[in-house]
Amino acid sequence: MNMNLPSAITKWNPFKELEDLQNRTRSLFLKSGMNGSLLDDTLVEADWVPEVDVAEDDNEFTITADLPDVPKEQVKVFMEDGSLVIQGERHREKEEKKKRYHRIERSYGKYVRSFQLPEEVDPAKIDAKYHDGVLTLHLPKAPGKKQARQEITVS
Repeated sequence: MNMNLPSAITKWNPFKELEDLQNRTRSLFLKSGMNGSLLDDTLVEADWVPEVDVAEDDNEFTITADLPDVPKEQVKVFMEDGSLVIQGERHREKEEKKKRYHRIERSYGKYVRSFQLPEEVDPAKIDAKYHDGVLTLHLPKAPGKKQARQEITVS
């Protein structure tokens, strides 16, 4: 009796299921008008949300956004009402009639992220670079505009 299982059976990956749940939840928040992120302050109609890292040192804030397969021409960065906005669109590859897709997980369509800037950032000196699908924004802090540390009493 041959007990070998067919090679088409795949292992169950609980972490993949958690990732799928996170993506579905994010999509639900977007469709319901909630942005699902503490960093974003506004929400514009979007089909997907790029992942970002936000870092800070003594001289600047840095925002790094992953925008895979997005041409530079589809990356827009601008200031609006005190917020820094990143938006554009990623187009789906042309569907080939001879190809059968078994799974499509990548998101396509319009994207947007917005960030309320701290008062210490000098908007006139923001520098944006785009290379290999990664947008890097350098937001220098203005000298003399550093916010003083404020202690908050916990009751």
